[in-house]
Amino acid sequence: MSLNIRVEGGVMAEAKKFGKREIGLLAGIIVFLIIFFVPLPGFEVTNGVGVAEGLGAGQTAATMAEAGQQPIDMFGNHAGKTCLALSLMTVVFWATGVAQNGFSAGVYLALLCILQVAPPANIFYAWSGTTMWLIIGAYLIANAVKVSGLGERIAYNYMSRFVTDYRSIILGIFVLTVVLSILIPHPWPRAFLIMSVMKVIIDSSGIGKEDAVKIGFAVFVASVPASLIFLTGDATINPLATTYFGGATFVDWLIYMGPPSLIATVLTFILFMVLFKPSQDISINKEEIQSKIEGLGKIQGVELRTLIWLVIAIVLWMTDSIHHIDIAWITFIIGMLLSFPIIGDILGAPDWGAVPMHVLVFLTAAMAIGRIGGITGMNGWIASVIFPSTVPDNLFVLALLMTVLTIVIHMLLGSVIAVMGVAVPAILAFTVGGDGALPAAKGWTLICYMAIAAHFIFPFQHLNMLVGSAPDTGNYTQKETIKLGAPLTVIVILICVVVMVPWFSLLGIL
Repeated sequence: MSLNIRVEGGVMAEAKKFGKREIGLLAGIIVFLIIFFVPLPGFEVTNGVGVAEGLGAGQTAATMAEAGQQPIDMFGNHAGKTCLALSLMTVVFWATGVAQNGFSAGVYLALLCILQVAPPANIFYAWSGTTMWLIIGAYLIANAVKVSGLGERIAYNYMSRFVTDYRSIILGIFVLTVVLSILIPHPWPRAFLIMSVMKVIIDSSGIGKEDAVKIGFAVFVASVPASLIFLTGDATINPLATTYFGGATFVDWLIYMGPPSLIATVLTFILFMVLFKPSQDISINKEEIQSKIEGLGKIQGVELRTLIWLVIAIVLWMTDSIHHIDIAWITFIIGMLLSFPIIGDILGAPDWGAVPMHVLVFLTAAMAIGRIGGITGMNGWIASVIFPSTVPDNLFVLALLMTVLTIVIHMLLGSVIAVMGVAVPAILAFTVGGDGALPAAKGWTLICYMAIAAHFIFPFQHLNMLVGSAPDTGNYTQKETIKLGAPLTVIVILICVVVMVPWFSLLGIL
């Protein structure tokens, strides 16, 4: 089906295909209508209470049930059922790319308010906490490392000293990703920076297209497990995971997730080297890299100021359990001070453009799914439907069940954050009765998170892989991600069950 649009004075032939986006739009609406109108056991309304008297008064579906009441939306439908309908519709929109995720997320947030599913204070609770401010600060710091030239200098110096052949290129990519994850608190700027260095190596060393694609693919593959080692390795979603159990300090996260994530990074590197061998011998042109270093000149004042602020940030991040200042406020205020005269002058007004508004809206919606799903009873209903009636006594069996179910949900829904919003609350409802204050809530949340955040088969299932699949970034295709992602699934399951269960049991959070 196509449509030619004719314009006075000429013809503008614009093919309007009924493709994935249009199918996704209709599918999302159909999903919403079916769930909204079809009776679902567990969502019956016998004594409905509106948002003002119910959820708006601080109650939840669980506390209201004790009084024989149910939360309802503006149409008298169970609020949990409406939340489920809107959430799944939005996830369909995200998975099929109906619109940029921020737009779909904005529609979701607005509909929650319009249909009076929950109070706006609950819907937009993300902004009253620390997560969103940490993300804003992280983007600004990452941009400062980029615009100052400090990150480029570190990357070129590493490559000049340690890279000689294909294997050392791939190893260097993984090592740089881990090192820079301390300095640049977001995986995309890190990957783009490393990719810019790789392009110099590819062009100057005469590396063919086939091997160039493998190198570009490695840059974005490394960003997946390596971003989980430090809390600030991905300041967008790592702190979001901690909100399900009351938060974690920089050191806490390093203790909990550092060893499993490092093992996952090493195993991913080994798997990559087994599956993606070079098509020919590769020799690195060190002279070109050295000329790039010389072109940077002596370290500049702006780089020194950036480095000083990074050292201050890292020290404060690592000692937050001593000074008790949340790392969000540390990150945010340093992001602001980077623009001040004398002490900063690294960022300016245009650098606010480095903070993507669509990501903030998207995260607000993803966090709302978990919060509103909890207070309306949606999360408990999902847990009762997809999980067995009794919790297995064996921790390894339970972890295997949780990991496999999480991966299945991830395969269906795609988005890491969307799956977190659905899977983590449901798993906590099943394992610890939804009580995020229990120590085991940390363990099960992080196992679930590892199963989502370290896993992908298709590019759309992980934003790091999606942004790298463009011709002007990593230049790889779905073919490469499937080739690596299928066996990577086995590694993720092993990490979650064989590594994390004993480790978390030793730490006392399982």
